[in-house]
Amino acid sequence: MPHWTSGWKMAAEISANRFRLLTEKVGRKFVSGVEDFGYGAALLIESVFWLLAGRWRQQRVRLSAIVQEMMTIGVQAVPVVIILAFANGAMMAMQGIYTLRDFGAESQVVSGIAMSVTREFGVLIAGIVVAGRSGSAIAARIGTMQMAQEIDALRVMGVSPVRYLVSPILAAMLVMMPMLSILSDAMAILGGGVIAVIELHITLDTYAIRVFSELVPGDIFQGLIKSLVFAVLITLVATSNGFNASGGAEGLGRATTRSVVLCIAAIVVADMIFTFFLSR
Repeated sequence: MPHWTSGWKMAAEISANRFRLLTEKVGRKFVSGVEDFGYGAALLIESVFWLLAGRWRQQRVRLSAIVQEMMTIGVQAVPVVIILAFANGAMMAMQGIYTLRDFGAESQVVSGIAMSVTREFGVLIAGIVVAGRSGSAIAARIGTMQMAQEIDALRVMGVSPVRYLVSPILAAMLVMMPMLSILSDAMAILGGGVIAVIELHITLDTYAIRVFSELVPGDIFQGLIKSLVFAVLITLVATSNGFNASGGAEGLGRATTRSVVLCIAAIVVADMIFTFFLSR
């Protein structure tokens, strides 16, 4: 057999092996994604079940646990949301004014800020803050309990880990995320107003009147609907990563990092999908 023929066959086998390995890797990732989706769906169904039917089974979700989670997830995030939303609103106003000034339309920046903040950026800032602060903390707390076998101890005592850990977080998220989104909207619009007063030489009252004249209830509701979806996504991603944490301190770090990355990725993709369908 000629030497060039042997080399060609060897190259073809290498290419085939690489393709097979790539296919196996993609297949494993797909199966893992399906398993994660199914696990998250099961967590959501069981959490909602305990919130709605726990009292009839003499295992209601504790109100004190929900309030404690609301303080951690919502109240303690208020300063960060205020600063980030105000700065984002100011940056949007600066970019809009400087860009539209070339066309003599810088006054239109007010309507742009009003709609883009209430529909998109207000809730997105709130979601990213909660995902970064609370998503990592939730994954680390549940992951630590998982590795210390405290989750198994709850099951031995007849306590559902989902009722004890996940349901209070879900209820707190569903309450606090819309509130943080409204706060974020207000602070971003205020940040844009400060720049508009300086650059457009209008009063803050005039700016506020123009903002409210541009907004319709649908703009606000669009942000609120997204905030509820983000609340569910952050809860499921953070808690599922905590329950599946393993491998000691290094594994806990991986689970925490994975939780933050997946939470932010999930809310950004969900926001894109909602925008596609709601803004048409």
